[in-house]
Formats: sequence, structure tokens, C-alpha cells
Amino acid sequence: MRPVIGITTYVEPATFAVWQDMTVALLPYMYVEAVVRAGGQPVLLPPAGAPVSALRGLDGLVLAGGGDIDAARYGEPAHERTGYVREFRDEAEFALLAAALDRGLPYLGVCRGMQVLNVALGGSLHQHLPDVVGHAGHSPAPGRFGHLPVTAVPGTRLAKILGEQPVTVPHYHHQAVARLAPGLTVTATAEDGTVEAVELDTPGFALAVQWHPEAGEDDALFEALVRAC
Repeated sequence: MRPVIGITTYVEPATFAVWQDMTVALLPYMYVEAVVRAGGQPVLLPPAGAPVSALRGLDGLVLAGGGDIDAARYGEPAHERTGYVREFRDEAEFALLAAALDRGLPYLGVCRGMQVLNVALGGSLHQHLPDVVGHAGHSPAPGRFGHLPVTAVPGTRLAKILGEQPVTVPHYHHQAVARLAPGLTVTATAEDGTVEAVELDTPGFALAVQWHPEAGEDDALFEALVRAC
């Protein structure tokens, strides 16, 4: 039996086949393919109803990428470049994450999923990373991934998965961890100092990366999640 991996989804207007501007629960299919290649069975979790109730049927959880978190959740006014905030998604995913961590469910956060983890545990975010690092390499253009190296911190769970040498990975984020939440450890950084991965200081599998492993060529993170399940 394949471990059942829940993946959160976007809810956005979309055009497909004969349908124009319809509100759709959607997810880039790369996530689905990565989970399947790793040996898991993906199940999509839209931010509707009571998503926490779905945890009873899951062996693991992936919080996927998406729009920015409401800055009020970490006590700041919104930056002018903060966008695509969906309060209903924030509400659903913060509740889903809290319940998953409470149950010790193996967890992988991707991009926004890392930011949700940090904010949920009391951290904050740089709301527009180019203001901090002086370049747009982490999100070079709409719909285009940047490709920057990250280096795992020796001795961390991430280093055991990816190795301790720099690896170039696909990025698409204009926000990143500012104040690290209590209970989290930084497990990878970019050359410009941006926090690119964290893990929870518990024996269980709970880690998150700021880049997009589903868009890369290495399924190691998804394979590690499935092994943990």
C-alpha cells in the first residue's frame, strides 16, 4: 500500500478546456507526480469545509506553495508588494498544520508551506526579499523559476537527505523567514544569507524548504517524506 500524502491546493480563477474564469481548486501537477514517483498516493486538500478532519485518512502532509500570508498574522502592516493573500486559505492551512504537528504526522512544507510553519510557531517574514538581499534572483520574473544554490547545515536532517555540498534548486519566492520561530532550526541557506530550509526540533519528520523541489530533478525530499510515513 502506498502511504497517503495530502497536498494543499490553491483556490483561484482559472481558464481550462471550454471553461472561462471559473473558480477552481488547483495544484501544479508537478507535486502530484513527485509524490507518485516517491512511492506515495497523493490526495488533494482544498481549503474548504473542515480540512483537519481529513487527517485521519492521511499518512503525511505537504503544504504547497501559493500566495502570501496575511502580514497581520505576524503583527505587521502589509508591504506594498505583498499580494495574493487568501485569508480563507490561511485559516484552513494554519489549522491543518497545527493538527498535523500535534498528531506527529510527517510534514513537508514547500515555499509558502515553510512560511506557514514559521509564522504559525511565532516567527515573521521578510515581505519583499529584494529589499533585503538587493536582487530578484529568488523570483526573477512572473512564472519563471530562479536557479540558485543552497547549502544544507551539516548534521541536520536535510543534510542527510541532500548532502552537505551546495545544490542548485528552483526558487520562486519573494518572501522568506525574518525572525525564526522558537522550536525551529535553520537547515539551509542561500549564498546571500536567505534562510532556505528549517526543521522542527522534534524526533519526528517535520521540515520545510523555501524552494520548489517538485520543480527540480531530485525527488529526495519527497522520498524522505514517504519513508517517514
